Amino acid sequence: MTFIDGYFTLIVFVFGACLGSFLNVCIYRIPAELSVVKPRSRCPKCMTNLAWKDNIPILGWLLLRGKCRYCKAPISARYPSIELLTAILLTLAWLCFPYDLLLVPYWLLIFGLVLGSFVDIDEMWLPDRCTIGGMIAGPILSFLLPAMHGMEGHTEGLIYSLVGMGFGFGLFWGISLLGRLILKKDAMGFGDVKLMGALGAFLGVESIIFITFISSLFGAVIGISFIAMGKRELQSKIPFGPYIALGAVLWLLGGSSWWAAYVNWITNAGI
Repeated sequence: MTFIDGYFTLIVFVFGACLGSFLNVCIYRIPAELSVVKPRSRCPKCMTNLAWKDNIPILGWLLLRGKCRYCKAPISARYPSIELLTAILLTLAWLCFPYDLLLVPYWLLIFGLVLGSFVDIDEMWLPDRCTIGGMIAGPILSFLLPAMHGMEGHTEGLIYSLVGMGFGFGLFWGISLLGRLILKKDAMGFGDVKLMGALGAFLGVESIIFITFISSLFGAVIGISFIAMGKRELQSKIPFGPYIALGAVLWLLGGSSWWAAYVNWITNAGI
């Protein structure tokens, strides 16, 4: 890595941390139907507006030692964790697609996945601006940047996006209906169905197969782990959206090449 590459990588990391700070605001305010612009960030305990130096991503929390400067109330470590997570994910995407216009839709996708995942964890539902918004933005961006689907023509990029959206939405809608018939209750939230449609629009048909497998695998492993630890009640408190988001991020950061290698191995082995 050259000095210039390292410099831009650092810039991306800082930008990601700042974006993570804004995500903290969105995650808290969107479910409450509050503006994400006003008022300024403040301590939820004493309601004092935070100074700019207290809002420095990651460092602000560390310098305050996890406590409000004014009332000394504890500040959750989740805030710097989301800032760090966002910074890492954007940096990894940058390292996978350096100096590439594809970073625009992929960073937007990461933003939506982090936002949706943490709202889902807190509220057990996915915001429409992440799911339906993704189903709208995916085809538009695919038309403008057909390279998102390995295409050169704008029309082909749009078509591949729409096919991926239909496949992702249709597959999980079918799973949802089948689960309802078998279990006599909702086996999957409709937000997950819309999220898979959005991911298909951004990442294409093949990604849906990969994401479905990975999300189901991690969901099963974590669920079994909770049962083994005697904490079965925690299993139902973790929604499926974050597992889907994990699968999508893994696909974006290299899963497509893993999938291609696997398909090639299956084909050569004659399986």
